[in-house]
Amino acid sequence: MKVPFLDLKAQYDAIAQEVEECMKEVLGRCAFSGGPFVERFEDEFASFCRSKHAVGVGSGTEALWLALLGIGVQAGDEVITSPNSFIATAEAISLCGASPVFVDVEEGSFTMNPALLEGAITPRTRAIIPVHLFGQMADMDGILAVARRYNIAVLEDACQAHGAEYKGRRAGSLGNAGCFSFYPGKNLGAYGEAGCVVTSDSQLADRIRMLRDHGQSRKY
Repeated sequence: MKVPFLDLKAQYDAIAQEVEECMKEVLGRCAFSGGPFVERFEDEFASFCRSKHAVGVGSGTEALWLALLGIGVQAGDEVITSPNSFIATAEAISLCGASPVFVDVEEGSFTMNPALLEGAITPRTRAIIPVHLFGQMADMDGILAVARRYNIAVLEDACQAHGAEYKGRRAGSLGNAGCFSFYPGKNLGAYGEAGCVVTSDSQLADRIRMLRDHGQSRKY
């Protein structure tokens, strides 16, 4: 017997009736973009991550990109991240016109090595993006200590760490913001592309909401 590593059909079959009823409700209310269902999800996911705000976006890549823009990353800046990640992490940095700078991983955890972090910082460093992988979080104490010393923002790439914890705190809640993907094959997958940024910084959350909607703070 061959058991697939990832069987989306089996996952769907187990909750098909519930999913279809929810889809009918959304379609029946013509809530095709944003609206009460997205807001309800944002409230629940923020609570799940133990953060004050969650902003739903189109993908994990978009979550990283908008979070970077939200903290002010721009052309000419440098952003330190891990080489052991999907290309979207570095891609989001490049979309801002900034340059990714890679810090190698720890052998045991495959996540960013804080001992190597300080040596990668330059006057152009604007942010650090540790990547949590396989449901396992990076050494956030070590990373945050360096970031605070140099007054550098930390954005957590938690696209593969939904619900992971570090010393009692949930992934996404330790840095300035946390970025999640709900691609079907992720730890928490959706039926399609989706992403989210969580943060307890109300001003940052407002900026990201505007950035996801062409600069609008409310519907025209």
